[in-house]
Amino acid sequence: MTRKPPRAQEPAFVSRQVCESHRYYLDLNPSPRATLTVVCGGVERMRPDYLLERRDFPYFAVEFVTEGRGTLELDGRRHLLAPGTVFAYGPGIRHTIRNDPQSPMRKYYVDFAGSAARPLLRRSALGQWKTLSVGDVPSLVDVFEDLAQEARGDDATTRSLCELRLRVLMLKIEQLAVSGRRDTPRAFATYDRVRKYIESNFLRLSSMEEVARECHVSAVHVSRLFQRFNRNGAYHFLTRLKMNRAAEMLLEEGLLVKVAAERMGYPDAFQFSRTFKRIYGVPPARLLASRRTDTSAGASAD
Repeated sequence: MTRKPPRAQEPAFVSRQVCESHRYYLDLNPSPRATLTVVCGGVERMRPDYLLERRDFPYFAVEFVTEGRGTLELDGRRHLLAPGTVFAYGPGIRHTIRNDPQSPMRKYYVDFAGSAARPLLRRSALGQWKTLSVGDVPSLVDVFEDLAQEARGDDATTRSLCELRLRVLMLKIEQLAVSGRRDTPRAFATYDRVRKYIESNFLRLSSMEEVARECHVSAVHVSRLFQRFNRNGAYHFLTRLKMNRAAEMLLEEGLLVKVAAERMGYPDAFQFSRTFKRIYGVPPARLLASRRTDTSAGASAD
């Protein structure tokens, strides 16, 4: 395990133009035979005069802005930096990061190396050396913090766990990335408000028209928001919440299928069962039969 060096002995590539930082150092001398290794990372708050210019960098890096504003010149293209912006760079990629002195940035970063590093980036838009915008900033912060917590461990599993956390981070970026249109922050805020409303009231909601009316937006707008920010449509989101709850009632509370259907607002057990099968791949009766079989087998074994 590579211990954190004294500040005066920190690696040359680490910026000193910060007023606050929490860093970790995992492997500052990664093996050239490594598949994927987390080198270091952390979170930094920039000084107003922050300016970073590099022609090259020894590792691959992903950075994530959570506060403030600035500009980025990456591989010859200029981008604006704002809360929610994610970008990457690596060996041979010129990059210049400038801080807005009126709104200093705070950003997370992770540096990594290995034969799988470049392919990992290439599978995402970050590998095209362009910025992405993330609407749900707290969710991505959580993943960066989880990685940092893991990297501060000191046992035989630490490096492997950090590799897995890095892969999760890349998947989470892909999941949360939204289009960079000018209306993204406002649109995501509306989507988030509607999604949370559905999560809190799904037991009594039955249609998107009802959701739209109670959230004071049009049903068409709700549909477009979920198409833009969610992998599934709005009605599918509502239905899955209902079926998740129904499965709990069937398996944990022992309710009959017709009772669960009634509580979920379905007019009959047949329609409920058809919807349940569409979500889970099996009808509720078969799920219950399988559960009874498992229970009986367990009792016999005892």
